[in-house]
Amino acid sequence: MTLVNVDGNCLPRIGSLSSTIAATNDLDAIRAWLARFANKQTTFDSYRKEAERLLLWSLVQLGKPLSSLTHEDCLRYQRFVADPQPAATWIANAGEGGGRKHPRGDARWRPFHGPLSPASIRQAMVILNVLFSWLVQAGYLAGNPLALSRQRTPKAAPRITRYLEPGLWQEVKDFIASMPQETARDRAHYHRVRWLFTLLYLGGLRIAEVGGNTMGQFFVRRDADGTMRWWLTVHGKGDRERLVPATRELMTELSRYRQHLGMTALPSPNETTPLVLPIGSTAGSTTQADRTKTEGPSHRPLTRAALHTIVKDVFAGAAGRLRERGEAFAARADLLGQASAHWLRHSAGSHMADNQVDLRLVRDNLGHASLTTTSLYLHVDDDRRHHETDEKHRINW
Repeated sequence: MTLVNVDGNCLPRIGSLSSTIAATNDLDAIRAWLARFANKQTTFDSYRKEAERLLLWSLVQLGKPLSSLTHEDCLRYQRFVADPQPAATWIANAGEGGGRKHPRGDARWRPFHGPLSPASIRQAMVILNVLFSWLVQAGYLAGNPLALSRQRTPKAAPRITRYLEPGLWQEVKDFIASMPQETARDRAHYHRVRWLFTLLYLGGLRIAEVGGNTMGQFFVRRDADGTMRWWLTVHGKGDRERLVPATRELMTELSRYRQHLGMTALPSPNETTPLVLPIGSTAGSTTQADRTKTEGPSHRPLTRAALHTIVKDVFAGAAGRLRERGEAFAARADLLGQASAHWLRHSAGSHMADNQVDLRLVRDNLGHASLTTTSLYLHVDDDRRHHETDEKHRINW
């Protein structure tokens, strides 16, 4: 039950509009829309998922083409994704607790892995609104059934909350330092985890940027006073490119990771080695032939899902160590258990801001479009301002 297997002949379009795309049915129209994102894998996957879910729901639940959906149908769909029923039809491994992913060609594949959270529902409707708006603009649809539901975007929260304060971040580093290194695989996993967390924190990289960039993007250049400094060119969100300062710590950790893999300490220009490598084929390789093979274009990077799993496992392990200390640490352990890879990016921005790094520099390091976004990282400054005012600005009646 996938979008690619749906018979396009059962998906009629409505009206006799003056269309600017060649599509004659809904499936082809969706494909035309998705083609615009073919070179942006993360966006493509996210957009295809939401369009596919709506298309399948429209056909299976309502028995009507997507192009015939009304505003009321869209409201029904919002309620449906909050609890996709019947579960056996819509949720993967529904009888086993759900959640497990299967290849799209597998008979056990389902569009959902469980009910969507309110945030995921909002994101889904934003994407579908983009789809409908484009189909209207292309002349394929007469109107956007979601247009009536559009609301003013709520104001951003006054501060980022999903980050690790320094004490909690230290707990994570302590856990990584305590990871076992008895076997070759243990050592390979330890070195990879240490390097991955270094990239996410010191570099402030997004998880997709870790998987989508290479070691050959590190380069060195001489600054105005003659000092040689390393940089990392990052191709990031929205096809934007930014230069991330490769600090001495970052380059030391890169060399440590590469030498563990039997590679040269520093990368060569245009080297195609992924920033983070799978365990197995490279661990312990020492020959030039192995290095050439490792650094060649055939070596695939870890997927976003694999990188997320590594990070979540570390957070879960650190949270478990905290819980072992007693009930007094339960709340901090629960917070750490909720953390994800993006929390490290938020933590990097927060800690830089708290340490008085110029916000314009933080903005450029993280690739933010404006200082408005970067200013959300001013956690401790606000708390300190409150404390200082409370302590030192008094009327003393």
